[in-house]
Formats: sequence, C-alpha cells, structure tokens
Amino acid sequence: MVSEAPPKRVAILVETSRSYPRAILRGIRRYLAAHRPWATYVGSHSKAEGVPAWLKGWGGDGLIVQCFSLEMAEMLALTGIPGVELRSSGYHSARPFVGCDNREVGALVARHFLERGYEHFACLSVATEDFFRERTANFATVLRAAGHHCEELPQLPSERPADYEAYLSLLMSALSGLPRPLAVLAANDQAGVYLLDACRRAGYAVPDEIAVVGAENDETLCEFAVPEMSSVQFNGEGVGYEAARLLDHLMDGGAAPGEPLLLPPLGSVTRESSDDLAIRDQLVIRAVRLLREHFAEGITVGDLVKRLHCSRSTLERRMKLALGRSPGDELQSLRMRRIEHLLTRTDLTIETIAIQTGIAHPTHLHALFRSKHGMTPGAYRRNHGVRD
Repeated sequence: MVSEAPPKRVAILVETSRSYPRAILRGIRRYLAAHRPWATYVGSHSKAEGVPAWLKGWGGDGLIVQCFSLEMAEMLALTGIPGVELRSSGYHSARPFVGCDNREVGALVARHFLERGYEHFACLSVATEDFFRERTANFATVLRAAGHHCEELPQLPSERPADYEAYLSLLMSALSGLPRPLAVLAANDQAGVYLLDACRRAGYAVPDEIAVVGAENDETLCEFAVPEMSSVQFNGEGVGYEAARLLDHLMDGGAAPGEPLLLPPLGSVTRESSDDLAIRDQLVIRAVRLLREHFAEGITVGDLVKRLHCSRSTLERRMKLALGRSPGDELQSLRMRRIEHLLTRTDLTIETIAIQTGIAHPTHLHALFRSKHGMTPGAYRRNHGVRD
C-alpha cells in the first residue's frame, strides 16, 4: 500500500492588521480548498517586528511573505526555501513577486476624477515605498495625457509622521494655494485620512471644494473618516490565489517566472469624499445622476431626454461640453464598469449579469465587452476574478 506524501509545510508571513493582506489570506485559502492542502503556519508580521528568529533554522517547504527590510530579505535568501513575495520587489529581485498593479491604481483614480468633470488635480505620496510613488506618478501621467496638470502636495515622510501637527500645517499651507474644486489622489488610505483632517481644519468642504480618493480600501480607515473616504479596491484574493498557485509550482521544482505577476485593482469604492460632480451645468448633473441610478433598469437616452424635458441635441451638446462624452458614452461606461465588477466579484452567469446591467441580450453584452477589452467576459473573469 502506497502512503500519501505528507502535506507541504508553508509559512505565511503577512501584516494581518490591514485589510489587503487579510484578503490575500482568503485567496490562499480558496486555492488550498480547490487543490492539495498544506500544513501552514500563518504569522502576523510587521515592519516593527524585524526578522522572525525561528526562520534561521526552519526546515519547511515554502514561504509566502511580505518583506519589510533588506535584513529580512537576506535571511529569507539564506534559507534556500522556495518563496513568493507579496509586498515589494525592491529588496529581492530574485524572488518571484505577485502583487497589485500600482500604476493601474493611479490610472483608475485619474479616470474616476475625469469622468466627474474635474479640471484641477493634486496627489499626496508617501516617501517610504516605491509603490506609493508608482501610484501617484501614473496618476499624473494619465492626467497629462488628458491635457491636465497635477500638483504634488508635500509628501508624507512616513505613514505616521513624528510631528503630525507640523506636517498638517505644511499640508494646509499647500492646499491654500491651489485652485478649487480640486481632486486629490492619496497614495494610501492613511494619507487620505490625514488629508481629510487637513481639509476639515482649514475649512474646505469635502467633496465640494476638495475631493479625495485613497488606495487599498481599508474599510476601518475609510468608514471612520469624516466624510467617509472613497478608495481603490485591490484584488487581494486574486493575489493570494496566484501566489499560492505559483508557490505550489515552485515547490514541485518548477521554474520561477521571469516577470512579476501584477493584478489590476478591482475598481474604486465610491464614498462621500468623492461622490460629486465637478460640473456647473445643472442639466448635465441631473442627467448623470439619472443614468447612475437607472442604468441597470435598461434606461435609454430617449428615456433620459423625456425625463429631463429637453431635446436630444441639447443634451448631447451640453454633456460633451461638460464631460467630453455623449449620454450614450456615459451610459455604456456605467454598464461596462458594473459588468467588470460582477465578473470579478461574483460567479453570476453572463445571462444574469446582462439582466442586472440593463442589457437586453447576452450576445449584446459579449459584443460590447469584446469591443472594449478584446476578449470575452469569460476570459476576463478567468484572468481577473472568480475561479471555479
């Protein structure tokens, strides 16, 4: 009788105090439920804790880690154990990396603000990590391509500045010289909370004068902020699933990939801090709000002009002037974002998604989706979201 091989011993070292690593753990668990089990050790780890002493003599089979220092990177390399990095490739170019596409984070927020008609922009970065700067740098790049300038606010020296009051005074001074309404990307949610505090103390209304979007969608921070803060939702579960799949491959003797595996964010979670339109035309504001509220019910541009008691040509002209796109373009964009969300966050059938987004026939949804993404909805789901 042939005995089964014992399960692989895997250590998972992540910062479990944050929502993104907790989502990664859910993704790893989902992979293990569908494939072979591991004997796992899950350790809560942070920058302040240094290198776990037990790693030096540990004889396990695999590692999934968030590395916080060069010292820890060197310790991990000395173990000779196959591993996957989840936090940054800055310390350890030789270890395979799976993570969020931080450039796409900046691009997504730029589109979020442009769709709302903003013309003045700024970004707030954090000095400690390259991936924070990737987010804000690409935010500015996308805005420049659209013909806009982006100001850089005084960056945070660390996620928790030693002299908070001095930093906030610096931030308030910088905001006072910028035009409004102003749209700001904060490189992470903690920076966004500091920015909202600066706005409150300086007397700026949010989002009327200054709109704010953070990144990582840490729900505790975002929902306790005043007002509640919009943020970018990372695909933490997807990162965890892909990291587990890659580690299984490495532990079986497979070759490491030559490039990092970067997963795009799932989208923006819009809350009060950016849930506004930087538009002065009341007809356009009413039109966009009606589309947002009723696009899933199959509303058409014809229905829209009837509700607004205006001609189609007037609405077309004024929306293009205010937003740079037609009512039909706006309607299709709303539906497409909802389709993408449902594909990546649920296992609903294409037929059900068509019904829930106001599209009469699944074949029409397929055609629309392929025209934008160059792939079928099923292929998009396999690449970005739910797996069987």
